[in-house]
Amino acid sequence: MNLSTHNIEKILQIQSTEEGFNGTIDNVSIDSRSLQNNEKTLFFALVGPNNDAHIYISSLIDKGVQNFVVTYIPDGLSNKAAFFVVENTLDSLQQFAAYHRNLFKFPVIGLTGSNGKTIVKEWLNFLLSPDFNIIRSPKSYNSQVGVPLSVIATNEMHNLGIFEAGISKMNEMEKLETIIRPTIGILTNIGSAHDEGFDNLEQKIKEKLKLFKHSKLLIYQKNKIVDLFIAPKLKSFSWSFSDESADVFVVKKVIEDKTILQIRYERDNFDVQIPFQDEASIENAISCLMVFLSFNYDPETIQNRMKWLYPVEMRLKVKNGINNCTVIDDSYSSDFQSLKIALDFLESQTQFKNKTIILSDIFQSGLPNEALYSKVSQLITSHKIDKVIGIGETISAFKNKFDNCVVFKNTADFFECFNTLNFNNEAILIKGARHFQFEEIVAALEEKKHETALEINLNAISHNLSFYKSKLKPTTKMMVMVKAFGYGSGGFEIAKLLEHHKVDYLGVAFADEGISLKNAGITLPIMVLNPETTSFSAIIQYKLEPEIYSLKGLNAFLKIAEQRNLKQFPIHIKLDTGMHRLGFEEENIDELISVLKDNSFVSVKSILSHMATSDAFEFREFAHSQIDLFEKLSAKLMIALQISPIRHILNTSGITNFPQAQYDMVRLGIGLYGVSNDAEEQKYLENVGTLKSIISQIRTIQAGESVGYGRRFVANKPTKIATIPIGYADGISRHWGNGVGFVTISSQKATIVGSICMDMLMVDVTGIGCKEGDSVVVFGLNPSVSMIAEQLQTIPYEILTSISQRVKRIFYRE
Repeated sequence: MNLSTHNIEKILQIQSTEEGFNGTIDNVSIDSRSLQNNEKTLFFALVGPNNDAHIYISSLIDKGVQNFVVTYIPDGLSNKAAFFVVENTLDSLQQFAAYHRNLFKFPVIGLTGSNGKTIVKEWLNFLLSPDFNIIRSPKSYNSQVGVPLSVIATNEMHNLGIFEAGISKMNEMEKLETIIRPTIGILTNIGSAHDEGFDNLEQKIKEKLKLFKHSKLLIYQKNKIVDLFIAPKLKSFSWSFSDESADVFVVKKVIEDKTILQIRYERDNFDVQIPFQDEASIENAISCLMVFLSFNYDPETIQNRMKWLYPVEMRLKVKNGINNCTVIDDSYSSDFQSLKIALDFLESQTQFKNKTIILSDIFQSGLPNEALYSKVSQLITSHKIDKVIGIGETISAFKNKFDNCVVFKNTADFFECFNTLNFNNEAILIKGARHFQFEEIVAALEEKKHETALEINLNAISHNLSFYKSKLKPTTKMMVMVKAFGYGSGGFEIAKLLEHHKVDYLGVAFADEGISLKNAGITLPIMVLNPETTSFSAIIQYKLEPEIYSLKGLNAFLKIAEQRNLKQFPIHIKLDTGMHRLGFEEENIDELISVLKDNSFVSVKSILSHMATSDAFEFREFAHSQIDLFEKLSAKLMIALQISPIRHILNTSGITNFPQAQYDMVRLGIGLYGVSNDAEEQKYLENVGTLKSIISQIRTIQAGESVGYGRRFVANKPTKIATIPIGYADGISRHWGNGVGFVTISSQKATIVGSICMDMLMVDVTGIGCKEGDSVVVFGLNPSVSMIAEQLQTIPYEILTSISQRVKRIFYRE
């Protein structure tokens, strides 16, 4: 891409406001935080329900960005950059991408469906890359924003495109179709994902099929409902396990850890081996096989390539590393587009000043190597990477393009020098093509803990934050609670993400939690909800902001403030309106006013209270009485002290149930982590934490034999028992054992038998296809934290915060 201002005016069919900015554009951005923004960036200021990118334009101009697509020009900036004023910036981004797509005439594969899109796309890239220079959607970039950004990366060196399209409601697909314009369509599995956006299955299928409006061929699993809605002029190419009228008939045979697919197509009959047994992987593999057939590949080539299919890792993972390092694992792909995403992720998550990248040769960029590694060098420089470790013959040849760079011909050479590289107190991004086996580097750098891990989905946190933001007035601020180690999910990593999303405040329970966040580099204001008087000095030192809930505490803090000659140090006044836990009661207000009046040492930053029954409809009257009393007491303070502080009383449930009491700020707690007391609201939240372990050992016991302490489970028939290395020392309640609870193995329930031990639990896997080393879901989608809490007659908070620190946390982004 190399466009002038005039080109952009022509594409968007408008005129810019400023003639003086006539530089060229070679990249597009929607993220004001990206370090890749520069003088050659065209920035689209998108406007969402709770975020308006126009407010960041001034800072972007300071960073050198000169060209903006906007719906309005911010005050005072009209002569400082070129502005392309449009009615809707998202529409213009899509229009820009559609124009760019139409510059290229090579085949484009478009994928849609409920499940499997990203896996099929990645497998097709792997299978077809020996013969094509492929441009594809990075990661799961399949949304109204992700699709145009993917397509815009196309250049003249590519000769095949593979793009996925995801929709969640009606009237979305037509826009994506104009951008992708697939010549070949693939409809993957149609499941229940996003059912809430459609009236019925038929409506969902019709909407998805709109992607193939101008396609020449549609690949799909034969389905009578789908058949009804395929356009007559669209040539279909179907497959089936059961319908012999399909173009390709498939018989599957599962043998040990692989599947043999017996293919019958036209006059050919041949077998294809794939290294998977599960239904989803088999169906996804057949979609890829159908592309081979449509491209007229011979059976031998298909057989030789399909047997090397591999599990697709679609997530960037953050892991604790050796020597106080943080490891960001993106070890299964190496292309230019995903490198840009990984570097932005590194910037959003890093707590260290020192940043290292371990990078393999980069494939399928569509650029000559000289131009490619020049762009990679610019990218790495813009992200202020301190050390580059290159692995591969090609990147080694371009070592001189990188500052502070060490190169190795292959991964084996890297390991020979591993101990001399001195990884210490740094963030390490590991980014490599699959055949370099960078997973071995990840294993070497990862801190060694036992196999149990709590996986935290950062995308889900972002989604849940946006969901609650959508309920707020534009002027309402948000404090997010990250106390108790982020409700058991990990304090710093979540705080860093929230800082990335520009929330207004963080809340912690005790000073040491806030100090840890400040030491890790968090700059957001942090309120300490339950400060002890002994922590006041540390609170001042680390610029935390204490909640003051008693005259004793206030006087103690004022004494220290006076000794240190503080000026207007921010404090937060807690009122007790009925919770009767902490706070000034009505009878204390006059004395509180007397102490605060004419005091220059502190400044009342906010006045708050806490609702006792915001989630209990049977106590709505009591809740309203709390809100009324809060209004009365806070107003009295404000008038008497002549102040206008932030006021806040609503917690997660209150945000939904008492929107009229938003005041100036709300406090989001467990809702961020995907848990709601409202069953209807729960449908719109995404699961954040999944606790996983593995099967350590499997044995079969006979009738009359027992399992665990006290022989609390005795088999009445031959029973297959799996031992899982997680127990009550990891936070699993013993009440969840003895047939009460279950885990999920191979998508099936496995009941916990016998007593839960300190470090282990045992489950019945009779009839479940599994082996030692297989993954086990302890909680996540099924069982959910809410389900466990209900069964144990407790609350989800307790389940989440009970997970011990010896369980490693892995943070990932889809």
